[in-house]
Amino acid sequence: MSNPNKPYLVDAIIGNSKFLASLGSNGRMYRLWWPHIDFPQHVDAIRTGVRVADASAKVSWFDSAEEGWSHEAAYVEKTNIFRVQASNEAQSLRVDSYHYAVPEQSFIVRDYKFENTSDQPVSFEFVLHSSFKLSENELYNTTTFNVADDALIHFRRRYFFALSSANVCTKFQAGRAWDAAQNADLNGNVIDMQPDGALVWRIDELAAGQSVSIPVYIAAGENEEESLQAMRIAKSKPSLAWQADTDAYWRNYLLAAAPCPINRSDVAELYDRSLLVFKLMSDEQTGSIIAAPEFDEQFIRCGGYSYCWGRDAAFITTALDKAGLNQLSDRFYDWALTAQAPDGSWQQRHYHDGSLAPSWGLQIDEGSSIIWGMWQHYLENKDSSFAAKVWPAVERGARFLISYLDPATGLPKPSIDLWEEREASHTYSSAAVYGGLTAAASFATVSGANELADEWLAAAERIAERIVSEHWNEERESFYRGLNITVDQQRYERETADGKQGEVSEFVKGYSKHKLRHDPIVDISLLGISVPFGVVAPEHEYMRKTAATIERELTVPGVGGIKRYEDDRYIGGNPWILTSLWLAHYKLQTGQIEGATQIIDWVLEHRTTTGLLPEQVDKVTGETAWVVPLTWSHAMYILAVGMLADAEKAQAATAGEAAV
Repeated sequence: MSNPNKPYLVDAIIGNSKFLASLGSNGRMYRLWWPHIDFPQHVDAIRTGVRVADASAKVSWFDSAEEGWSHEAAYVEKTNIFRVQASNEAQSLRVDSYHYAVPEQSFIVRDYKFENTSDQPVSFEFVLHSSFKLSENELYNTTTFNVADDALIHFRRRYFFALSSANVCTKFQAGRAWDAAQNADLNGNVIDMQPDGALVWRIDELAAGQSVSIPVYIAAGENEEESLQAMRIAKSKPSLAWQADTDAYWRNYLLAAAPCPINRSDVAELYDRSLLVFKLMSDEQTGSIIAAPEFDEQFIRCGGYSYCWGRDAAFITTALDKAGLNQLSDRFYDWALTAQAPDGSWQQRHYHDGSLAPSWGLQIDEGSSIIWGMWQHYLENKDSSFAAKVWPAVERGARFLISYLDPATGLPKPSIDLWEEREASHTYSSAAVYGGLTAAASFATVSGANELADEWLAAAERIAERIVSEHWNEERESFYRGLNITVDQQRYERETADGKQGEVSEFVKGYSKHKLRHDPIVDISLLGISVPFGVVAPEHEYMRKTAATIERELTVPGVGGIKRYEDDRYIGGNPWILTSLWLAHYKLQTGQIEGATQIIDWVLEHRTTTGLLPEQVDKVTGETAWVVPLTWSHAMYILAVGMLADAEKAQAATAGEAAV
C-alpha cells in the first residue's frame, strides 16, 4: 500500500536544482531530494505543530486539515517561494510560513511566523518532528543532537541533514520521538539508531495581535561538518534576508528569459510559472532534466516519473530555447552525450548521471528525438562549437537509426511506443526517426560529411514515402497508429478469425510473437507526423483528416480536453494537458487561431490551485488527476504560446497587406 503520508498529488515544488522538495497546500514537506533532483529521496515525514495553554494540552499539527486547521497556499509571484497560511478558530494562533531553497546554498528555509489572534497574551510551544529514511532506505539511519550547534542531525553514510533554527530550542529528542512529540514532552536523548527526532521552541507571553518568527533550516552535507557548516551559513543572516535574496534570484532569472509574447496576464502568469518549473526540473550538477518529481516510489500505479526521457527533454529544450533559456539546453545536451549507449542508441530513460534507469525496452523515438532536439537547439543559437561537440554522438546515433531500419520496408523495426505500452512499428516512432535522420543529415552537412548527409536524407525520404503509402487508413480517415503490433495469442486468434491480417513469427528459445498487421486506434501522437517532425505537411489532406478524426474521437465529453487515444485506460483514461496542447500546435500550424486559443484557455482553466500544470485532468470532475507538475506539459504550453504569437503576427501582417 502507498504510504498515506505520501500522496500521489502534491501542490508545490521548491528547490535550487540541487535540492528538490514537494509540498502540500498545508505546507507539509512530503519528499526531499538531494544532492540530485531525481535520486535519492530522503524524507519519511516532517510534521509541524503547536501546543497552546497548559501543560496537559496536546500538540495540534497545523500542517494538517485535521483538528480544524484550514490553509491558503500560493507561490510568491514570479518566484519559487511557496507561502502557506494556516488558521484555526479553536486555536489562538495563525501560522504564516514561507518555504524555499536558497539558490547556490546547501539549505532550505521554512520560515514560520506565529500571530496571536486572541485578545489575551498566549504562551505556546512550536513542535517539529522529523523522520528521515535516508537514501530511501529504512535501515541504518541515525539521529543525533549536536549541542554546540543546537541542531538535530539525521545521517546515513554520506547523507547528513541538520535541522535547527535561529531561535535556540528548549527541548529535543533523538530517536523514537513521535509519541513524545504529541505532548511536546521530549526526553533529551542525544543519539539513537532511529530515523526520527523532534525539537521544541517555547514562546512565553506573546501579546495579543503580536507575532514571532521561528525559521527552521534544513542543511545538507556529505558529512556532519559539511551539514553544520551549511547550517552556520543559514544562521549567519536573518531569514528575511535569505528570502529577499531568493526572491531577487528568481525575478532576475525571469528577466533574463524572453518575456511572454502574448499580452494577457493569465497567459503570462503561467508562462512565468513554466519557466520557473523548468529550472527546478534541471539538475544543477549534470544538466539532466526530469519528467516530474517522483510520487509513486513503489510503482503501484505507474512505473515512476523521476527520470530523464530523451523525448520529453527534446520538447522541453526546444521550449527552453524559444524562451531564451539556452544555457539549460546547453547543459542538457552535454548530459545527453554521457547517456548515449556504446551502440549509438539512447535508451528509454536515465538517471541524472546518465546511467540506465528501470526500463521496458528500446523506444526508438527517444534517441531520434534527442538528435532532432540537438538540431533545433543549433538552429536557435547557430553555435558552431556546439555542432562540433555533438557531431560524434550524432553520427553514432544516426548510424544506429540506419541499422534499425527494416531493409524490406525502409521503416524502423518494431520497438516500444512513446506511451510505453505496446510493441509495433509505430507511426509516431517512424516519424521521430525521420526527424532524427533529417537532423543528423543537417549536422553532417555542417560538418562537411556530405555523403553521410545524402545517405541519411535518402533513408528519411523512404520512411516518409512508406508512412504515406502504408500507414494511411482510409476507413478511419486517419493514419494507422502502427503496423505489425504484437498482441497476445488470444487476441490474435480472435481478430484474425474476424478477418484481420496478421502473422506469427519465431522469437527466441522457441517462443513466438503474434502480430496484427494494422493498429487502427486513433492516437494524438499521430499529429507528430506533421508537428513537430514534418514528415507530412500540416496542410496535406491526410493530416487534415487525421487531425479532424483525432479531435472528434478523443475530445472528452463534458470536461473537454484531449485524451491520448481511444481505448486509453491509464488512470481512468483522462484528458491530458500536453495532448490537448499538441492539437493546439497543429491548429496553429494550419491557421486555426481561434480553435488553438480555446485549447490554451482550457489549459489555463485546468491549472492546479497553485498554478502548476498536471499531466492529466479528471474526465468527470475536471480536477487535477495525475502528476504535478509534468515538465512536458509546461513545455508544450510554452511552445503553444510562442506559436500563437507568431500566428497572430502573421495574421495581422496579412490583414495589413490586404488593407493596402
